[in-house]
Amino acid sequence: MPEKQDNGEFWNGPCAHFFLAKFAAGSRIAVTNEKLNELLTPLVIDLGLEFVGIEFSPSRGSSLLRVFIDAPERPVTIDDCERVSREISALMDVNDPIEGHYTLEVSSPGIDRPLFTVEHFTRFIGSEAKLNVALPIDGRHRFQGLIKGVEGDRIHLDQDGKDVHIAHANIVKAKLVPDYVALGFGAAPKKNEHLGARKRAPKHK
Repeated sequence: MPEKQDNGEFWNGPCAHFFLAKFAAGSRIAVTNEKLNELLTPLVIDLGLEFVGIEFSPSRGSSLLRVFIDAPERPVTIDDCERVSREISALMDVNDPIEGHYTLEVSSPGIDRPLFTVEHFTRFIGSEAKLNVALPIDGRHRFQGLIKGVEGDRIHLDQDGKDVHIAHANIVKAKLVPDYVALGFGAAPKKNEHLGARKRAPKHK
């Protein structure tokens, strides 16, 4: 059974970190995100939770598998994360989909919720999102703006007042941009006020 790790990371939602290690020097990593999604989705659903998605970062040294879960009509708890972690650990021991050392992290989506599917974008129409694309659109790879709508597999994003259509298959990574003011974490900056370090005024001799 893997033991909890205290890795000092910051997180914005309930999260449990676990470490699973196997020695397989020189092995190749062939598993895909699609295979991991197919393996883990039924397990999370059977536990009465929502499978949001995964972020899998393969590495010959130590891979990272981050699994995002949610709960209907209530916040995700530490107990939820630990329960899912235990079940995934047992399932991974049987199926052994990832070779070598890897870290398993189970987490709530947090306030900067990742967006994996077309349905996720549909659910959060009217919210602000930040995303990266594989193939550039009008010369750019990064976009940030309000999700205006979804048409088939194309996301409509308001980028600086311009309606940009982005194919979901072209999106590499996407997440919501938290409205910290609405969440009560701080006041909106005043007009012409820049955040960050300010230069000191020169001293007059």
